[in-house]
Amino acid sequence: MEVKIGVQHAPREIVLESGDSAEDVERAVGEALAGKAQLLSLSDDKGRKILVPSDRIAYVEIGESATRRVGFGAL
Repeated sequence: MEVKIGVQHAPREIVLESGDSAEDVERAVGEALAGKAQLLSLSDDKGRKILVPSDRIAYVEIGESATRRVGFGAL
């Protein structure tokens, strides 16, 4: 699952591929925004951990992974 995180006062967004379900990611974001956690903590498919301060989250976009198309005639 692809997750994009916008951070306040940062020109670029954080993009990661996560093996977690959409519900798990949404729950983690909700807890961070509600003040239950000071950091939003997510792990990507490569085992890296991404930590974002809760008060700096601008937006979070949760979507399915895009399949890469190869060739000229791919639809």
